[in-house]
Amino acid sequence: MSPSSSHPLSSDWFNPHPVGRTPFSKSGKPTILMCPPTYFTVSYAINPWMQEAPPCDEALAQRQWETLYKTILKKAGANVELLTPEPGLPDLVFTANAAFVYNDMAIIAHYKHPERRAEEPICAQWFEEHGFLPVLMPDHVFFEGAGDALIWQDRVFAGYKTRTDIASHSLLTAATDLPVLSMELINDRYYHIDVCLCPLQDGHLIYSPDAFDEYGRAVIEANVPEKKLIPVSPEEAARFACNSVNIGDTVILNQGSGKLVDDLKQRGFQVIEVDLSEFLKAGGSAKCLTLRIA
Repeated sequence: MSPSSSHPLSSDWFNPHPVGRTPFSKSGKPTILMCPPTYFTVSYAINPWMQEAPPCDEALAQRQWETLYKTILKKAGANVELLTPEPGLPDLVFTANAAFVYNDMAIIAHYKHPERRAEEPICAQWFEEHGFLPVLMPDHVFFEGAGDALIWQDRVFAGYKTRTDIASHSLLTAATDLPVLSMELINDRYYHIDVCLCPLQDGHLIYSPDAFDEYGRAVIEANVPEKKLIPVSPEEAARFACNSVNIGDTVILNQGSGKLVDDLKQRGFQVIEVDLSEFLKAGGSAKCLTLRIA
């Protein structure tokens, strides 16, 4: 099966182990997909952060990415798989957007902005070659992977409007049987749900209340026990505090969110701050640069 013939979402698409498919190797450790920033820069503007971005220091971005990579691998104890970077695709580094991964299935992103659509077949091919079943959204439905759909406990918090169509949410449920909680993103600076909300282990949830309307906040508060909620201030949200990586009891995030760091430590998490300032220029941080695949 080639990526061009990958299963479209439908009522009968699911086949967990097609003939000839090699299941993805699982070591028992968490596994993260990353993409080296070989071609990373800010060469177009598809979000407000990019529109305001000063020139990108590409050598510094490489060093910052390597620090994040080593932190995940050595300090958080996860495995890291690498997607090969491609010239002309600077945002391929943001692997969180590549797909929504559930068990051995990868629902591949279908990007709203044409600048990113060439990433789609590359990611579909990677997932297929590594034993996942790649699944494509219909052509008319935009969906930006784990940037806009995050599993919390037994359900999915999913954002829509800015980059992802709400029509994708019912298709996610059809594919996974997971209930999807749809929340409109009302602030263009928080264009994906993963820049304003982060599920943690044991049911904790980091979120920026200002990124959601009254209904969205009510959805969060109705599903997450108050003692598990960790709100962040607008100032720390603007430093991408919510765009964190959680591996076991370790949380990795961009530096400069002291209150959130204190809140997390009080709840028993180990916190590692890294400098990801160059990636903030493109509107991304630690979570955007990673995708949990196992």
